Amino acid sequence: METRRLQAPIRQDLQNKIVILSGPRQCGKTTIARKIASFSESRYYNWDNQKDRLIIQNNEIDLNTKILLFDELHKFRRWRGFLKGLYDQLKEPDHLEPQILVTGSGRLEAYSHGGDSLQGRYFGHRLHPFTLSELSGLPFQNTAGLENIFDLPLGKKDHLDALFQFSGFPEPLLAGSNRNANRWRNAYSERLVQEDVRSLENIKELEKMELLYDRLSDCAGSVLSINSLREDLEVAFETVRNYILIFEKLYAIFRIPPFGPARIKAVKKEQKLYFFDWARAGSDGSRIENMIALHLLRFVHWMHDVEGEKWDLRYFRNRDGHEVDFVLLKNRKPWAAIECKLGDANLSPSLKYLLERVEFPHAFQVVHDLPLEKEKSIAGFGKAKKIHIVSSRRFLSALA
Repeated sequence: METRRLQAPIRQDLQNKIVILSGPRQCGKTTIARKIASFSESRYYNWDNQKDRLIIQNNEIDLNTKILLFDELHKFRRWRGFLKGLYDQLKEPDHLEPQILVTGSGRLEAYSHGGDSLQGRYFGHRLHPFTLSELSGLPFQNTAGLENIFDLPLGKKDHLDALFQFSGFPEPLLAGSNRNANRWRNAYSERLVQEDVRSLENIKELEKMELLYDRLSDCAGSVLSINSLREDLEVAFETVRNYILIFEKLYAIFRIPPFGPARIKAVKKEQKLYFFDWARAGSDGSRIENMIALHLLRFVHWMHDVEGEKWDLRYFRNRDGHEVDFVLLKNRKPWAAIECKLGDANLSPSLKYLLERVEFPHAFQVVHDLPLEKEKSIAGFGKAKKIHIVSSRRFLSALA
């Protein structure tokens, strides 16, 4: 599809604030920025281009335009002060002209290096790879999609199959072949380390980072054990921990913290790891779990960045071995419990256990291979009057 869902909110926010668009490399940030800029006159500056870099460093920006685009600006150590000065120079009481759109494949707040604050001067948006509802052109209805899950249009089955096989990144998805997807994936990991990490971090043993990134494929959907990774790579605990944090800052991976009160013996520290490229997961079961995890994270980010609401994504595990894959919190209160299965439609004992002890308004068991005619709602527990046992196609169609 030609229009990404974030386009309209970004165009609206550009009227009065700087917009900072971040997300994984090669997920479409520059494309969406150029699409927005095509509606009026614009100037494009890329920090990775030597000529543009000198223009930015010397503050020789051409202001005789409607939109200023800055790509990979987080690699400039003084990027915050640069943007603050530009905003304060250009801001009028009721609008900003030229408008300022900044894109980057790193979490810009993680590469701030001190300096001036942009507080009150920008809106942040996070662009994700394609999701099922976006790829199929479905309307996003915020929480109404999950609240009325059987009343929504469904994403296309062939779109779901392609996403599962190739991931939501545009290049492998549109190429539509395992051969091209594998070639893209190999190049992606090399450039992630050899270009992004090299330009932003003081890391000497880059080959160790590449080995770690490959090793993490076996960890998708699992509680991350830095100790076991340290032993595999024969490096210090803090080294692996630092590498993981760098991959998070570059939107290569994300981690989900645990949820649960002490009275049900919930774990408090262990985090589960997932990829933004879910096709890196090592098995079909971990891949569908990773795919659903990223769709849920996209939902959480949309509700925060666009709607201004406070949502969190967690998982549940306790010391007795009960585990539920995902928990959605709204304003820090339980909102939905979600268990994922590859093909088992029988109610998860762990989901039942959690619902009997914590009040959740909504509950879902998502079964990837479940035929639509076998979807159903069964009696729930506590505030969750019903537990919806649905296919991944239906569940993902309800998300952003």
